[in-house]
Amino acid sequence: EPPVLIVTPLDDQHIMVGEKVEFFVEVSEEGANVRWTKDGVELTREEAFKYRFKKDETKHYLIINEATKEDAGRYQVFTNGGESQAELIVEDKELQVLQSIADLTVRAAEQAVFKCEVSDEKVTGKWYKDGVEVTPSSRIKISHIGRIHKLVIDEVKPEDEGDYTFVPDGYALSLSAKLNFLEIKIEYVPRQEPPKIHLDCIGSLVSQNTIIIVAGNKLRLDVAITGEPAPIVTWTKGDKQITEAEGRVRIEAHKDLSCFVMEGAEREDEGKYTIVVANPAGEDKAVLFIKVVDVPNPPEAIRITAVGEDSCTMTWEPPKLDGGQAVLGYFIERKKKGSMRWMKLNFEIFKDTTFEASHMIEGVLYEMRVFAVNSIGLSQPSQPSKPFMPIAPTSEPTHLTVEDVTDTTITLKWRPPEKVGAGGIDGYQIEYCKEGSNEWVKANKDLIEKSNFTVRDLPTGEKILFRVRAINIAGKSNPAELQQAVTIREIMQHPKIRLPRQLRQTYIKKVGEKINLVIPFQGKPRPKVTWLKDGQPLDPKAVNVRTTDFDTILFVRSAERSHSGKYELSVQIENMEDKAAINIRIVEKPGPPTAVKITDVWGFNASLEWTPPKDNGNSEITGYTIQKADKKTMEWFTVYERNRKTHCTVSDLIIGNHYYFRIFSENICGLSEKGTVTKNTAFIQKGGIVHKPPEYKEHDFQAAPKFIQPLVDRSIVAGYSAAISCAVRGHPKEKPRIMWMKNKMEISEDPKYLMQNNQGVLTLRIRKPSPFDGGNYSCKAINSLGEDEVQCKLEVRELSFFQERSR
Repeated sequence: EPPVLIVTPLDDQHIMVGEKVEFFVEVSEEGANVRWTKDGVELTREEAFKYRFKKDETKHYLIINEATKEDAGRYQVFTNGGESQAELIVEDKELQVLQSIADLTVRAAEQAVFKCEVSDEKVTGKWYKDGVEVTPSSRIKISHIGRIHKLVIDEVKPEDEGDYTFVPDGYALSLSAKLNFLEIKIEYVPRQEPPKIHLDCIGSLVSQNTIIIVAGNKLRLDVAITGEPAPIVTWTKGDKQITEAEGRVRIEAHKDLSCFVMEGAEREDEGKYTIVVANPAGEDKAVLFIKVVDVPNPPEAIRITAVGEDSCTMTWEPPKLDGGQAVLGYFIERKKKGSMRWMKLNFEIFKDTTFEASHMIEGVLYEMRVFAVNSIGLSQPSQPSKPFMPIAPTSEPTHLTVEDVTDTTITLKWRPPEKVGAGGIDGYQIEYCKEGSNEWVKANKDLIEKSNFTVRDLPTGEKILFRVRAINIAGKSNPAELQQAVTIREIMQHPKIRLPRQLRQTYIKKVGEKINLVIPFQGKPRPKVTWLKDGQPLDPKAVNVRTTDFDTILFVRSAERSHSGKYELSVQIENMEDKAAINIRIVEKPGPPTAVKITDVWGFNASLEWTPPKDNGNSEITGYTIQKADKKTMEWFTVYERNRKTHCTVSDLIIGNHYYFRIFSENICGLSEKGTVTKNTAFIQKGGIVHKPPEYKEHDFQAAPKFIQPLVDRSIVAGYSAAISCAVRGHPKEKPRIMWMKNKMEISEDPKYLMQNNQGVLTLRIRKPSPFDGGNYSCKAINSLGEDEVQCKLEVRELSFFQERSR
């Protein structure tokens, strides 16, 4: 079966205790079998109370309804064609206070509203006044809508003054505020009174009051004004007077009140506002500072500064604009590249601008982003970082050994590291230093991919240490070092030819094939290599030879018969020598046998003899293939294959036939291109009395066609193939021409009809007829002596619905 591939991989998840976990993966085939594991342990149906598995066509789900700390770990899903894994992080649930309750100063008969907002909509709580739980009544109302909890007191009375506290259920947390009752004293007002501005926090003639508003919110400032006669009110921002009575920023005039309204506060609205009231008795002035605060801008310059096997280190720049409030910290998220799901990495505010993320999967591409937080709220996310992949350096190379040493060079070889990882290997770095020194010198400027290297230009006679490191994108591995220093000097080695096993017997190739013989040898210093063929030096135009320090290669691009022979290889160092002989035979298909003849014919048998071919293709003849052919058909049939003798007997021949015979020769390359055919034939005669037929005058059977069986009227069912038949008689040597007609019109090459003639029985087959195919059908037979015709009526009826159902 084709492998089932994973189309959409798993995503990492970071949740709180008690939340629902849903891992999702999509595969390439419906009905595929997948296997889920946690930390290498398979999850089965026996744990159905904890885990729930669901399939939806090509989508597969693993669901945990209420997660606990024990559910954290690495989850994997396997198919027969791939796997995917993801990390689940479960942290204890914490409650965040998004808006605390504030102290209130309320006058008699007014309404007091205590309001707070927490991070969890499901959290309930209780309200307390001076330590005693508040009971709702017609005047006191308690509400909980989403994350917002409210305590509303209508028509405030002096006894309502006190400390109010909200305590969330299940959390060691409380929010407190104070309710101050403001008594209004009615004093005697003279008939003419200087104007007065009444603000809650006014302290002098010119007070500095700061009002903070969140961008986008509405500000309505009701300023109570007294004075007799009624004073004139003027609002200014800086040096500009505010006169609008309508619009986003406007002034509304009411009895004893001047209302300053600002809808959808913007950063440009921030500044110094002045209210001046004047009447003939004098004037009063108050200064307000309105500060518009907002969430900060996103952090900038997200960079990944380092990566590990399952971690990374990232940095960023604080936002350019903090929204008017100091940045409290940051929230960090990550996701797999190509996924749409971001996972939180911290639930508490992180105050630094350098963060180390962990629990990542090596070899998977990730992206990071950061949110800035101030007292107003959360900024928009930053631009994602460039995709990066957690990887780690490889382990050290293994089996570092010395392969060869000369007066100025050394050849090292090693095997790849046991642990490579997703980063792969970019190459190897070879270093050396003299014994007793700590100065390591790089032997190769560029990384090498092969697992062997020759270090050159080394000082003769010195003892030198060597080491090799594997390099990838994550950095250098630990070094693999030689245990002992190597002395750089030439080592004398006797010449020795290591003849491959297949060359110790005759080496056979076909004509036109390539000859490529690689024969390794050893010997130091470099030996002298000599090739001979049949005792003579090789012809460089016919055979190519290339020799290195370790082997010699004999190469022929297209072999010919002339390349056959005995080749001798000699490896010599001074007076020491080693030799090897190689027999090469170039073969091709043989020629055909010669002198093929029929030596005897008796009964149903024929005896053949021949001589071997003149050219055996430079290979032993392994046998012969004998074929026979009837003189009438000249179709060849194989009688014997791989017949090793040069004679044979062909049996089971048919009486009265003349037979030719041909023979192919065969060797290791196959059958010869041509076969030799016998010049004369073998005639198989019948034994005994020969019958001589009597002579007689042939009777004239010529006659006009005549139908001996007419067509018959028929009624058939639509959709079921049917046939009509008749029979005609005519001259056996001159068959009549048959013509089928429908409604006097000839039926030509219509694929719906099939016309057959079997020994004078004529059949017209109609494939899946319809009511349109009904009518008068006729068949006409014509030859040179006359013609005849028969006809019938064909009715095509349709089945009713009930007949079709019963059928």
